[in-house]
Amino acid sequence: MQYLSLSGGAIAAIVVPIAVVLIIVISIVGWYISTKNGLISLRNDMEESYSAMDVHMKKRYDLIPNLVETCKGYAKFESDTLRRVTEARNVALAASPSDKAAAEKIFGEALTSFFNVVHEQYPDLKANSQFNNLSSQLEHIEEEIARSRKFYNAKVKILNNKIEKFPSSIVANKMGLVRYSYFELDDITQRNAPRVSFDDAPRTRL
Repeated sequence: MQYLSLSGGAIAAIVVPIAVVLIIVISIVGWYISTKNGLISLRNDMEESYSAMDVHMKKRYDLIPNLVETCKGYAKFESDTLRRVTEARNVALAASPSDKAAAEKIFGEALTSFFNVVHEQYPDLKANSQFNNLSSQLEHIEEEIARSRKFYNAKVKILNNKIEKFPSSIVANKMGLVRYSYFELDDITQRNAPRVSFDDAPRTRL
């Protein structure tokens, strides 16, 4: 039987290309895994920041029934105003994340209208200690919501960049990730938190 004899050069000619291919494959797999894990982390960070924003929004929802009950104690307070803000609050509370921004816009408009009515037609109510405490708490929560919304949108921007930019877009597409929407309000006049404080009312907190 005759055996084939390979020289050192011939062996190197076979082994080196295989080693190069293996290195390339391992590098690509390593990059894919690293990129996928990075996208997962960014998505988790975004969801965590949304949860933080949602906590502040729920605190605001919890204050509304108390505000409504306080106003009900004043004779002839506009029932339609109370009904609108209550209904908008309930819709926003039950809204899914995809519908939250739209529901918040409607709720923000109802809340602004509510305080405009108080400011313009019920000056005595502004001096009510319970109402003043609640409005002060609400003002603080609105500031927290604005800050958390800004933080959430920053996380969305980072994740969207990874989803859309090459080559990480390849991995994002494999994961089924698509561009996420910012938590914004359509009406630019509603981008600022509703004014709920009264400069001429005593400032007290619980």
